[in-house]
Amino acid sequence: MNQYETTWDLDSIFKGGSKSEELKAYMATFESDMQELAKQVDAYEVPTAPKQSEELIFILSLLEATTKQLREIGAFASCLTAQDMSDNEAKILVGKRGELGAAYASILVKLDQKFLQVDDALWTELLEQPAFQPVAFVLDERRANAKEKLPLEQEILINDLSVNGYVAWNQMYSSIVAKMSIEHTENGEKKKLSMGQASNRLSTPDRDARKEVFGKISQAWEAESDLFGETLNNLAGFRLQTYKHRNWDNPLKEPLEINRMSEKTLDAMWGAIAKGKAPFVSYLQRKAQLLGLEKLEWHDVNAPLTKSVQKVSYDEATAFILEQFGKFSPQMAEFSKKAFEKRWIEAEDRAGKRPGGFCTSFPDSKQTRIFMTFSGSATNISTLAHELGHAYHQHVMNDTEALNQKYAMNVAETASTFAEMVVSDAAVKNAAAKEEKIALLEDKIKRSIAFFMNIHSRFLFETRFYEERKNGAVSVERLNQLAVESQQEAYGGELATYNPTFWASTLHFHMTGVPFYNFPYTFGYLFSQGIYAKALEAEGGFEESYNALLRDTGCMTVEQLAQKHLGVDLEQAGFWEDAVALCVKDVQEFLELTEVAVG
Repeated sequence: MNQYETTWDLDSIFKGGSKSEELKAYMATFESDMQELAKQVDAYEVPTAPKQSEELIFILSLLEATTKQLREIGAFASCLTAQDMSDNEAKILVGKRGELGAAYASILVKLDQKFLQVDDALWTELLEQPAFQPVAFVLDERRANAKEKLPLEQEILINDLSVNGYVAWNQMYSSIVAKMSIEHTENGEKKKLSMGQASNRLSTPDRDARKEVFGKISQAWEAESDLFGETLNNLAGFRLQTYKHRNWDNPLKEPLEINRMSEKTLDAMWGAIAKGKAPFVSYLQRKAQLLGLEKLEWHDVNAPLTKSVQKVSYDEATAFILEQFGKFSPQMAEFSKKAFEKRWIEAEDRAGKRPGGFCTSFPDSKQTRIFMTFSGSATNISTLAHELGHAYHQHVMNDTEALNQKYAMNVAETASTFAEMVVSDAAVKNAAAKEEKIALLEDKIKRSIAFFMNIHSRFLFETRFYEERKNGAVSVERLNQLAVESQQEAYGGELATYNPTFWASTLHFHMTGVPFYNFPYTFGYLFSQGIYAKALEAEGGFEESYNALLRDTGCMTVEQLAQKHLGVDLEQAGFWEDAVALCVKDVQEFLELTEVAVG
């Protein structure tokens, strides 16, 4: 019996699951508070003097409450649909949350338009007042973004139409995936696996089984590719039409603004990765040799190097994570222990769950929930540490203003990747035998491969897809071709086979919250390398400086954040090249340790 349970507790937030009466009452309160917010925003008179600030102070207090409430509802809906993809009541709840979100966004659009009517000099004076200083960055950001959008009525119309258009295509994607499964025989027993469970089987050391599962997975995605072609084309079409009416030519404009980073920073990052890819190509070649292959196939990239893969129990994983967190941040270890004890984590390996993993926050109740499927692999341990990093980030932010808690995805991935790095680096250093060290080192390098090659292929695919989508819908055949071309470039042509339906099986392409849900992962991975290097150099005080950095993630650009806390310029190649070089050290050690094996 596990010390910690592997299923989460949602009843402590709203009792009764998707039929919760407590949730219904909470949603009713939110709708009432939202109506009051709408009333106050409609009545808000644009100030003409600095002393006219009381109305806005009251509106911000309502925003504080309703922002938390909406996120609380959305997080609960996400948890319900993830734990059981057949829960139809939960799907209805997701739809309702979308309607509420659209209505809420329309209120904010009205407020933003009123911000635009404030004289520039007066606006600056207002933000300098003590009541507004803590959220000055966010308010100024909203006003600046509003200048580049359509008139009020048109922006509200876009929000309203998105519920049954834009957002609905994402829900359609999830509904299709929920019905998908493959049959697979294990130990003489025929099993029906969800797509999430099937994906976990791709890390098996049995190449024949791996190849069989990958073939069945590919066939399943291919069978539904026409439907997924519809979801992807319509999602992108909605975005591009919106951008067209706003006179936005660059599809990267919105994701860059959401991530509070410049295109110059993005180019510097990808440039450093392209420049430093050679050692990782050497790693792929060495792995192929170790597996007795001329070249790796797509389903070999994440395969273990040995036939015997050490499985770790959930208790062993939690104990190791807590021990390693404690060496860098006792507060992070203490928080994580609380998450295990209070059942904030859903890790059970069972059918019916959504693929992948995530962490979601409940800012009103100051709780978080982590979702994953734990099957005992080293990768599972890393995933658990990764999601706990996300959870700790929100924990540190809990006492900041609600408007400042909406930090961008790229810096969110920084905290998670830092936590993952702490655990994986410790695992390598603690390895007792050479074979174990090679396996753990390789698990670390696989993450570099994921961020420098897999994620890069996603970025290349999405960039090219959006350019072609401007001229009309892109066929399934062309989507397959774009996927393979992007993978070939990102992996340096080093694989024997690629994954044509990757665009269909990758959830991130079909999500509506953040366009280009790819490059922030790589940003977070490399940015956390710089933070980790600082942590290793620190002789005390790291924990507080790290917490200070996390607290600032919601109220400044990433360039400002890096300059303030790390003293570096992210728009220059130097930082990124140094970060890539840290990852290359793992490859060099791996090549040295495995040289005899292929000699």
